[in-house]
Amino acid sequence: MAGRDVSEDYEEYLEGYARILADASATGRRLTRDELESRRALGEQAAEAGIGLRALVGAHMAATRAHWPTGESMSVDDALGAAAQAVDAFAEGYERAQRLAVRQEEAARREFIDDLLYGRSDLGRLAQRAERYGLRLSYEHAVAVARGTVAYEEGDTVLREVEHALIGRFGDRSILLTTKDGRLVCIAPGDQSEVLAHFAKQAFAATGGGQVGIGRPQPGAAGVVQSYEEALNALDLGERLELDEPVLHAADLLVYPVLTRDRQAMADLVESALGPLRGARGGPQPLLDTLTAYFDSGCVSAEAARRLSLSVRAFTYRLERIHKLTGADPSEPVHRYTLQTAVIGARLLDWPSKPSQVRK
Repeated sequence: MAGRDVSEDYEEYLEGYARILADASATGRRLTRDELESRRALGEQAAEAGIGLRALVGAHMAATRAHWPTGESMSVDDALGAAAQAVDAFAEGYERAQRLAVRQEEAARREFIDDLLYGRSDLGRLAQRAERYGLRLSYEHAVAVARGTVAYEEGDTVLREVEHALIGRFGDRSILLTTKDGRLVCIAPGDQSEVLAHFAKQAFAATGGGQVGIGRPQPGAAGVVQSYEEALNALDLGERLELDEPVLHAADLLVYPVLTRDRQAMADLVESALGPLRGARGGPQPLLDTLTAYFDSGCVSAEAARRLSLSVRAFTYRLERIHKLTGADPSEPVHRYTLQTAVIGARLLDWPSKPSQVRK
């Protein structure tokens, strides 16, 4: 019993093929522009229908056998050439449709990510779109943001490298990895901190030592925005405070937003506590660096002096000079707290480089 002709399963995508094969083979001509375009159009339709190209090529080969041209003037080379042109045009149309689908998918994904991270769009519709990318916005999510020395975009090698590492270890765990404003962004379920920890490790390696900020787990679509902003703020604080830790957790830096919540009050404190340092020879910066090193070293003069490449005696002299100018003794607990808070404020407000911001 003869087997079923495979070409019959895809007959609608082979429309006109037998006629084109016969006409072109009879004269040895190349396919006309209209004939080629008809093949491309059918290829696009087949791609949009989700049919595999391999099966469609097989159907063309089956149709070629079934409708092989006959006649004394027919050349095998002419017939095979016509078939090759037809199949090539069909594949071109198929691939064109696929590329368009990919671009449309990328555009839809980028639009969703922008809406998600900026809190735009209707929440109900946003939640529906999120499920397409594996996110259930009714749950808690946390966001990590990695910053490197260059800007990253979708499709970059660095992003693919980090993505392969995450999928290889965790598989599909409702993880969304993307880029935003040149940074790598990872969104993961809030109860899976190990995912973001591994992202931070891989991003640090892939970006050549880039810093990562991690926001706190937050519920709902608005929670994703909040966690994302916390991650960005952590990176911003890390830069302004010159924190060199590879991973900055927003939960560990909550004191700083509290300190700057009343910006004018902090500016007044900085000006009141540190303003007198302007009277020092060489300006306030060396003495401000002295206080920074002193507090960062746990108020151990020997360690602070080492960090500044000073002798302990020279460092102690600087502390005495600070005491004389400000009236506050860094070694005395109450004064120390005021000075340390003012030093943090100076970092956050970029004082004394931008004193105008402090005086506002």
